[in-house]
Amino acid sequence: MLGRLAAKRLLEIRQVFRQPPSQASRSFSTALNYHLDSPDNKPDLPWEFSEANKSKVKEILSYYPSNYKQSAVIPLLDLAQQQHGGWLPVSAMNAVAKVIEVAPIRVYEVATFYSMFNRAKVGKYHLLVCGTTPCMIRGSRDIESALLDHLGVKRGEVTKDGLFSVGEMECMGCCVNAPMITVADYSNGSEGYTYNYFEDVTPEKVVEIVEKLRKGEKPPHGTQNPKRIKCGPEGGNTTLLGEPKPPQFRDLDAC
Repeated sequence: MLGRLAAKRLLEIRQVFRQPPSQASRSFSTALNYHLDSPDNKPDLPWEFSEANKSKVKEILSYYPSNYKQSAVIPLLDLAQQQHGGWLPVSAMNAVAKVIEVAPIRVYEVATFYSMFNRAKVGKYHLLVCGTTPCMIRGSRDIESALLDHLGVKRGEVTKDGLFSVGEMECMGCCVNAPMITVADYSNGSEGYTYNYFEDVTPEKVVEIVEKLRKGEKPPHGTQNPKRIKCGPEGGNTTLLGEPKPPQFRDLDAC
């Protein structure tokens, strides 16, 4: 049994090495929980927080007791990812480990566990399609296909101009407005970083959102259905239209 598993994994590694370098690095970074050096992602490349972000690092650390600095690993990794254009090279993880005074492996464990951390390059606009059951029932596969076909990429790839990439995320917690996508905007680094939900989308609407982003516009986020207000029903409420009646109480004086 172990022999078959080892042979299968070895075959996967060989297939990755047969790909062009850009595809190989992406496959390893997103699919496997270990690191392989590449020219732009290796431990000896210098990396440190910018001067503006160093003050943010101090602020983040101030939220935790001095003997529990390691609790800041997630917000610090998130800040590093924003600064580095949406992905985390191993040298950035090492820098975070140095800040919180832990062995680098403790940071790698977090970065490889959470899907919010990208260990390969993404586009300046990283588009994430919700793939959980309510969104899937409401057509999320068609949403993803529309994005991939329009951009001419596969899931996990970056467009040639470096602007867009498409991925999948599990439940974004807005099932009542399914289907939906998230746009992580790394176009202005950590200073201008935004992470917005676009709900009630259609294949045509996501293409329209992409083209507005391409032009540098900021399309309105939230529900894309003009007949809804936030997560309310189409056409407005049909119940609870007035002030509710007060609750009934016993006549205590009669007791």
